Amino acid sequence: MLPPKLPSFLGIVERFERILARVLALLLLVVLLASTLQLVLATAMALLRPDQNWLDAGLLSLLDRMLLLLIGLEVLQNVTSYLRDHAIQMELVMLTALTAVARKVIVMPPGQEKDPLTLVGVGVIIACLAGAYFLLRLSRRRA
Repeated sequence: MLPPKLPSFLGIVERFERILARVLALLLLVVLLASTLQLVLATAMALLRPDQNWLDAGLLSLLDRMLLLLIGLEVLQNVTSYLRDHAIQMELVMLTALTAVARKVIVMPPGQEKDPLTLVGVGVIIACLAGAYFLLRLSRRRA
């Protein structure tokens, strides 16, 4: 009778990766739920204050928080996609990165948009991410 075969080193690493991804997904899910609840409560409390100015910093703050939650949700989709397919879907990663850059542009503090170096840097990042996303889509269609 042969002794039971021990799992290979790569098998152990893959099992660890799956367990870690599940733990991270669960942790991110809990944080997203708590953050959404905090956002709803903070927005409800701000709506009840008559001195809240929604046309200035109030709206930017709300958009910033909402976009941050959407980025977290996209990261959760990336992790669950990894768990389902055992591969990282680069299109999802690119969309998450584009959302993160768009968030920075949308909530850019007043005055910072006058800094030419910042604008050029953000523009280059957007162009590179959009180009990479386009190339990924193009290669997927040809395959």
